[in-house]
Amino acid sequence: APWACSPQTCLPGRLRWPRRRVQPPHWQASGSHAGVRADGYDLLVIGGGSGGLACAKEAAQLGKKVAVVDYVEPSPRGTRWGLGGTCVNVGCIPKKLMHQAALLGGMIRDAPHYGWEVPPLVPHDWRKMAEAVQNHVKSLNWGHRVQLQDRKVKYFNIKASFVNEHMVCGVTKDGKEVRARWPEGIEGALEYGITSDDIFWLKESPGKTPPLADVALECAGFLTGLGLDATVMVRSIPLRGFDQQMSSLVTEYMASHGTRFLRGCTPSRVGRLPDGQLQVTWEDLASGKKDVGTFDTVLWAIGRVPETRSLHLENAGVNTHPNSQKILVDAGEATSVPHIYAIGDVAEGRPELTPPAVMAGKLLARRLCGQSSDLMDYDNVPTTVFTPLEYGCVGLSEEEAVARHGEEHVEVYHAYYKPLEFTVAERDASQCYIKMVCLREPPQLVLGLHFLGPNAGEVTQGFALGIKCGASYAQVMRTLGIHPTCAEEVAKLRITKRSGLDPTVTGC
Repeated sequence: APWACSPQTCLPGRLRWPRRRVQPPHWQASGSHAGVRADGYDLLVIGGGSGGLACAKEAAQLGKKVAVVDYVEPSPRGTRWGLGGTCVNVGCIPKKLMHQAALLGGMIRDAPHYGWEVPPLVPHDWRKMAEAVQNHVKSLNWGHRVQLQDRKVKYFNIKASFVNEHMVCGVTKDGKEVRARWPEGIEGALEYGITSDDIFWLKESPGKTPPLADVALECAGFLTGLGLDATVMVRSIPLRGFDQQMSSLVTEYMASHGTRFLRGCTPSRVGRLPDGQLQVTWEDLASGKKDVGTFDTVLWAIGRVPETRSLHLENAGVNTHPNSQKILVDAGEATSVPHIYAIGDVAEGRPELTPPAVMAGKLLARRLCGQSSDLMDYDNVPTTVFTPLEYGCVGLSEEEAVARHGEEHVEVYHAYYKPLEFTVAERDASQCYIKMVCLREPPQLVLGLHFLGPNAGEVTQGFALGIKCGASYAQVMRTLGIHPTCAEEVAKLRITKRSGLDPTVTGC
């Protein structure tokens, strides 16, 4: 019988769980053991993240008997959260809300230019913001519970692991496993640092903070925007995997607005000083020189790791990638065991984004229920990086397009523009930039779009549809812009990089 796996891991089939005494998670108000038995499910979903929940709800809607197993191991700092996975609890949702808080600070500074009488110093209350953000996240946790209940999906708040390829059991968790990645070989990293799992659940302001690593840009951006002192230590390339010209513009903007960057540096030690502050020692990789700095909080933001080891996938014969430990899947999300599937962040080679996981979960459920044969299409997945100046993109980067098609077959249209909102407030727009990567041969199929500016996600979403439908440069040029908006600048791109002409937009 088919199963599925997801952290997003799903398992369809007539699953049998052996009767076993299971210690409930320690935060539950219960002093006794709980026996758990679940028989006769058509689909068992391991992992209550975006993809897993979408798969479970879709299958239930199609008449299947479904169960979801989800358990969150508290971080080493004791941070814990509810149903919904990374996105809801320690990712997209709290990040975007704190980003919005920082943007509001910028608007307050702009307000006097538009005639508003605003005090020169307007303080920010971290505690009040954090409480509001955390309350919203908790409401989403509750909403997911209600949705499962409404669809008659059984929810088990226990940790699952494989006994064999046809049996999954609920087990207790001995020892700690970390979802957010911690650095290895750095003295004091675990004792004194926090991760992105913790930053969104802090009750008090983190104060002067060095977010240590590339994916810390969003955190550093909103911390700076909230008036805090943030330093980003970058060992190699910021925003690895994204278009590198766009990445450079993102970091240039951040640096010009107060975020400090330590490039080509790697931390070696974190220690606590007598006054309670943290002292970080780092090395400049180019010169070999060491330096130190004092901070209130050290944030490790160096990515996330799949929790596959605790699943004991080897008992079921499910193959994982030797380096990433992610589950190997085919185009239909099937693993090396035909009745076990994997979707979302845990699957090797898949984008670590919520919308693809949700769509993949729904499509998998429909295939398992015989309602459709459609596979998930992972080409042209749009996304946005919510740095202070937002970066939205869809399709190929310029580097990827050149590598795939050859420089002589690629045409890049680009423009530096100034948002109308920036004019009255006299904001610097040096990094507001758009480029469209196309095939050079007419009608010049659009391969990728990159937008750096306000509301980048809102702009990119619409153009993502056009690119998904195979839009050409000629068709985009026949599309009327909405005036006056930043998005209309995409439909006005006329200057190519190849021409060498100044791409700065003048006038309206």
